[in-house]
Amino acid sequence: MKRRVVLAGGSGFLGQALADHLKRRGYTAVILTRGSSADKNGITYVHWDGRTLEDSWVREIDGSYAIVNFTGKSVNCLYTKKNREEIIASRMDSISILMEAVRKSSSPPQAFVQAGSLAIFGDTADVCDEDAAHGDGFSVSVCQQWEEAFFSETLPKTRQVMLRIGFALGKDGGALGPLQMLARYGLGGTIGSGRQYISWLHMDDLNAMFMESIENENYEGIYNATGTEPVTNKQFMGVLRKVMNKGWAPPAPTALVKLGAYTIMKADPSLALTGRNCIPKKLLDQGFKFKYTNLEAALRDLI
Repeated sequence: MKRRVVLAGGSGFLGQALADHLKRRGYTAVILTRGSSADKNGITYVHWDGRTLEDSWVREIDGSYAIVNFTGKSVNCLYTKKNREEIIASRMDSISILMEAVRKSSSPPQAFVQAGSLAIFGDTADVCDEDAAHGDGFSVSVCQQWEEAFFSETLPKTRQVMLRIGFALGKDGGALGPLQMLARYGLGGTIGSGRQYISWLHMDDLNAMFMESIENENYEGIYNATGTEPVTNKQFMGVLRKVMNKGWAPPAPTALVKLGAYTIMKADPSLALTGRNCIPKKLLDQGFKFKYTNLEAALRDLI
């Protein structure tokens, strides 16, 4: 019988990529979704609301090999009071209810992997490993509450792994898509000061990190899930234009980025104007081997 991995909130870009990867590796992938229950392309989708125990999805947890939790309202929005509350609640509620489901399992999963964020370090050019100081602001507070909730209790038969995910580069969506579109229309210049760091990684490496977290019993605790060579926004956009065979493009000054974020993108401008210079120290210490450490090579593979 195939091992089953449950991807809570896994219907987004990262979850779908991991589900397809699991399928290729011979696993059964089950995605817990706010949509309808269905079977599509060899993946089982089971409805849940992210906060209520229901037999339909709880039975998928019992006897599963691992859980990976992607649940959380997207931060790609305006930080209104309502959106802030939903961003926090969606993360806290899903962790709480999944913990309860694991505790009630007669055969609990051996690993619970939580998708987190490097945003915990705030906006900084300082090199950040897992033990670096946290930043300040709303995004940092969300990440701190997220991590505290995940590690608030120990599950006796289940390893707990938190991956603080960086700027994941993949095909047909995700973080790379909007930047490709800007470059395609001659707008792929430096964003803001251009000095903000992008801690990027290729989707193949991210999926490999998930697999190590799921399968390797030595993985436990918090990891920076990012590549080894962060770059500034100016460097990133320059390499992207090169790969896409685009010439010079005008920079987008900070004031223009803020105006566009609020009026067109309907998102907080800090998402584009802040960055962090993070390294995956713990992954490297445990012998993780990266497939992509060069940004140009990674982008050429994807574009």
